[in-house]
Amino acid sequence: MAVNAAGEMRASNLTTTRRWLVLILVSAGSSTIYGPAYLKNAFYDAQQVALGLTNTQIGALLSAYAITATICYLPSGLVADRLRMRTLSATGFLLTAALTFWYATLPSFSTLLLIFVGMGLSTILLWWGVRYKLVRLISEESEYSRNIGVSYGIYGAAGFLVGLVGTLILAQMGSTSPEAFRAFLLFYAALLLALGVLSIVFIPKFVGEVGEFRSVKEVVVDALGALSNPVVLITAITVFFVYFFYTGVNYATTYLGYLGADGTFNNITSVLRQYGVTLLAGPIFGALAHKAKRPSRVIWIGSLIAAFGIAFLAIVPVPASLPAGTGMIVGVASIGVALGFIANGVFGIVSSQLTEGKVSLAVFGAATGVVSLVGFLPDTFSSTWFGSIIDDAAAAGDEGSAYPKIFWILAASAVIAALCAAGLAMYVKRNKVRLDEAYTKAEELAAAAAAARDEHEAVAAR
Repeated sequence: MAVNAAGEMRASNLTTTRRWLVLILVSAGSSTIYGPAYLKNAFYDAQQVALGLTNTQIGALLSAYAITATICYLPSGLVADRLRMRTLSATGFLLTAALTFWYATLPSFSTLLLIFVGMGLSTILLWWGVRYKLVRLISEESEYSRNIGVSYGIYGAAGFLVGLVGTLILAQMGSTSPEAFRAFLLFYAALLLALGVLSIVFIPKFVGEVGEFRSVKEVVVDALGALSNPVVLITAITVFFVYFFYTGVNYATTYLGYLGADGTFNNITSVLRQYGVTLLAGPIFGALAHKAKRPSRVIWIGSLIAAFGIAFLAIVPVPASLPAGTGMIVGVASIGVALGFIANGVFGIVSSQLTEGKVSLAVFGAATGVVSLVGFLPDTFSSTWFGSIIDDAAAAGDEGSAYPKIFWILAASAVIAALCAAGLAMYVKRNKVRLDEAYTKAEELAAAAAAARDEHEAVAAR
């Protein structure tokens, strides 16, 4: 296992076991570190009852996290350029663990807002740049595509297993018991603490991981330049609406709770929809996109299917008396899982529109940063919006009327996502020659710049 004088390694220096350990660590960690902030997606009722919050307040917590995250997306690239992956990974895990231990005290709403802002800093500013860069650092160039696919599988498996543990804890101690929710948070915190320690032990120093520093001005200029590219702009808008309905289908969980579904059944359904389907949806939709050779085609078809499914939930009459019958509860749960499968699959391939639109590697980093910045904006407002719709309806004595409204909004979002993806396909088709020429020119310029840099470094080393 060769190292240089600074104790740095390359991917080729690592044993197969060490590579797998790091891959599992960063992939499972990418699922686990965001779990405490997004518990509402799978354990909405347990979180609400344990914390004693309204639906609007539950939404406000995620909005506080998401606004912080939005501010941190672009600076996270600067942080990732300046610090080692071992340092960032360990610090991100350990700070999030500390915040989760604090979260487990079930504090006041104002304190929770502070905790969620803190998690926005620890998970996005510190950790957002870790996963893809670390997978790249442990991979030879020819291995990266395979390893990132394996990483997504581990991500889904880890989320599913952690979710099942949470369901078991809540089932044993009471699905809406504050003590059960506290125990689940303590489990999460302990897991994050272990991941932080393992990061220190297993992630090595890598050659070239701390590169040339980019200034804040350069990052902003790159981002604005990427946004001026129609492909990047259309992709960002597509991701926005795909992410909107992808996260919004989680309100099937809240609807099941309203219908009177058993807490444990609801939790299992939520975990299956949130994480279980990821194991199949990603590979299947990836294979479909590869076969179609146009990811946008799979995206617009999948989004339209999702729109019809969500609209079906909206038009099914809300029962006049509760709890609803077993048939309706099972039916809503089944549709929710199916929608989760489609939404997960579409979301998993939506950023590949950048490749379809011939965005060059030279600006790919800036493009993905812009897509993340715009695409994840729904988190800043959707939960608060939907929570207020539910609270207003409940205050009027008719909570059931809120859910068709939410489902219609989500269906409209899926239709807009389909139109955006179809628009990208049309744009790429009409501008194919120009896009191909621009891509080839950009790659040639990048290769020439790399060759000049290598030559300069070789001369300087003599």
